[in-house]
Amino acid sequence: MPEPVLMCWSGGKDSSLALQAVLQDPALNVEALLTTVTEGYERISMHGVRRALLEQQAASLKLPLEQVRIPIQASNAVYEAAMRDVLMRYQARGVSRVVFGDLFLEDIRRYRERNLAQLGMQGLFPLWLKDTAALARAFIAQGFRAILVCVDPNQLDPAFCGREFDEALLRDFPPGVDPCGERGEFHTFVYDGPIFQRPIPVAKGEIVEREGFWFCDLLPGSKPVMVG
Repeated sequence: MPEPVLMCWSGGKDSSLALQAVLQDPALNVEALLTTVTEGYERISMHGVRRALLEQQAASLKLPLEQVRIPIQASNAVYEAAMRDVLMRYQARGVSRVVFGDLFLEDIRRYRERNLAQLGMQGLFPLWLKDTAALARAFIAQGFRAILVCVDPNQLDPAFCGREFDEALLRDFPPGVDPCGERGEFHTFVYDGPIFQRPIPVAKGEIVEREGFWFCDLLPGSKPVMVG
């Protein structure tokens, strides 16, 4: 029997590539997507994507969605407690590993592994130490489509917010910006790709600054393609 695992799902490109790797492994079975949603905003925490679009992703992936709900401006302790409650529930059902799309940040990996170890669980990192430039190009070549939905202006010009993740974008990135945004330069929302049964219809809304970050508000669209 395949091993049941949880997928820590942000809705972005690294999560999509990690999920693709797991779905291609016959020894693993994804029990659910695990996503943190901020109450009140009803958006994916940090990425700022609307919960309705997250739910459409899960439906297109044909996977159960487990929403870990946290309050606005939740502390690390509150976030960790909410995650622990959900993880313990799945652990009781035989899940012992959680999949992450992390690429090379050692401190983030140690943080995840330390918290999981407290529950007797482990992390699984299928993209770990893969070349990020190669990953970005492979993501595009395989037919994934994504939009930059959050930009850190301290690392990348806010003009990049709302742009399509494509070859032109990679060429335009200034030196020092990781092609996958692993240092938090940007975050993405994936609306199509080989792991999806159908595209997620989205339309670009306002681009706004909130708490030091720039966000492109994506709206549920009526067509299965990106519209400006």
